[in-house]
Amino acid sequence: MPEQTQIVSLSFFRFRSVAARTWAFTQMGLARMAMARIPDAGFWKLFGSGTGEGFTPLPNTGVYAILCTWPDLGTARARLADTPVFARWRGWAAENWTILLETASVRGEWSGEAPFHASGSADGPLAALTRATIRPAKALKFWQRAPAISDAIGADPHVAFKIGLGEVPGFQQVTFSIWPDAASMSRFARQGGPHHHAIKAVRAGGWFKEELYARFRIAGEIGSWEGGSPLSGLPSTQQAA
Repeated sequence: MPEQTQIVSLSFFRFRSVAARTWAFTQMGLARMAMARIPDAGFWKLFGSGTGEGFTPLPNTGVYAILCTWPDLGTARARLADTPVFARWRGWAAENWTILLETASVRGEWSGEAPFHASGSADGPLAALTRATIRPAKALKFWQRAPAISDAIGADPHVAFKIGLGEVPGFQQVTFSIWPDAASMSRFARQGGPHHHAIKAVRAGGWFKEELYARFRIAGEIGSWEGGSPLSGLPSTQQAA
């Protein structure tokens, strides 16, 4: 039997009304028990988001996200479709979109775990995820850098999708972005702009208590975001899978 390829799903939900936003906020605590009982679900996390591109400490009460790992693509699609917790989130949301991913490379840990299993090379469109626990003494310096990084990634013509997410506001942060290829992603990371200088400062100052960096191939998508697919402008992907 061929080895299964782990799938990582990242689901985004947009909430419009005050009631829906209030419900979503309460789920940051209340949904944890339900998430822990989902059949076949591995590692999972619930997120809020920041205002603007998401790369700010100010919360956006209208956008939340769920990350989860699954043993394979078929299981991921089935559980996302039939599990009550995801159905409730879709029912309250005005819009939802899930990106399905295969890990191309990963280093670091997340909550003391190695949650993603790399399964091959990184060809074609890629997604990048960074996750860090910021040392409290370094949080102010980190967030002073964030606006310039947000402006730079927002202006980059190659990035198809970008958002900043948070587990614990201000201290446990995730960035997620989608790029047409590894070359454009690497150029942004290494060019002499605010992101490049921030990474140098992080390394020199030991700003992070824990960190993880991962690249993913795109295995599919479900739903829509801002009325369409964030993948529509990319070269051919497996989004129809």
